[in-house]
Amino acid sequence: MRRLRILVLMHPDFVPPDSTDGYTAQEINRWKTEYDVVSTLRAMGHDVRPLGVQEEIKPVRDEIEGFKPHVVFTLLEEFHYQTAYDQHIASFLELMKVPYTGCNPRGLVLARGKDLSKTLVHHRRVAVPAFAVFPMRRKVKRPQRLALPLIVKSLNEDGSTGISQASIVDTDEKLAERVAFIHARVETAAIAEQFIEGRELYVSVLGNNRLKALPVWELKFGAMGDARRIATEKVKHDTSYQQRVGIADGPAEDLAPEVSARIQRTAKRIYRTLGLDGYARIDFRLSSDGTPYFIEANPNPEIAESQEFAKAAQHDGIDYPDLLQRVVNLGIRRAKAGVSVG
Repeated sequence: MRRLRILVLMHPDFVPPDSTDGYTAQEINRWKTEYDVVSTLRAMGHDVRPLGVQEEIKPVRDEIEGFKPHVVFTLLEEFHYQTAYDQHIASFLELMKVPYTGCNPRGLVLARGKDLSKTLVHHRRVAVPAFAVFPMRRKVKRPQRLALPLIVKSLNEDGSTGISQASIVDTDEKLAERVAFIHARVETAAIAEQFIEGRELYVSVLGNNRLKALPVWELKFGAMGDARRIATEKVKHDTSYQQRVGIADGPAEDLAPEVSARIQRTAKRIYRTLGLDGYARIDFRLSSDGTPYFIEANPNPEIAESQEFAKAAQHDGIDYPDLLQRVVNLGIRRAKAGVSVG
């Protein structure tokens, strides 16, 4: 295997130490992805240089010109404290003519807005929940076509930001309250979509032109009592709650093979429709009648060894070093092919 110079971009607060010795599990969890990527690539023999960036683009340019990386592995989820600026980093790397991992700028833009991605995907004959968008500082009026109950989310943020049990609303009054909450706390427009009672499924996809869909993965909600089975902030990020209730993720084992294959094909269709490349995770809700509803696309999802993407790959026979090498290779191949859809 060729030894590569790899520049890894990340938030300055998440630049990992050389070892986890002496750190608590909570401390490690903050920079687990960054540590896994950097330490694994180094163990594979690559020359890896982590760089924390947030407000200045000049350090990125300086490292590109000085270090001359073969590829930039980007783990940035925001820039200038704005998650919507991640596409600008990809665009900058394209202007610098340096290969980079993950999704192209256009795909990042199309996937970012849940309304736009749903509209595009719906035109490709994929089932999506009915939805309406509520911009900031506008009166909340539910369209008659949009039946209750609904789930209210940020239009642009991911990672279950702003989602709790109160996100599911069954009256117009609760809808207005929750939209106001998203406006105030998350500071984005809100989207209210038809609540799909069912299973939470994920399909991870690798590739630029030739796509590989990994096994269908499921978020399993354990013993949540009367609570609705949705991926709230607490469910996604509170490790003590996850352990107490028994929340876990794993292969969707009891799906019929033809159902799994259909969901994987649908994930690939969505991936292509939104112009994604590199790697991404496509999220579905599987209704009781067996319909997989597209919920959202997540380009450049969490790629820590313990996260869904890497575990689905492992389940498919792709170990973690091989997964990271594939991600790196996809970035290099895209640059060599001269593909730029930003």
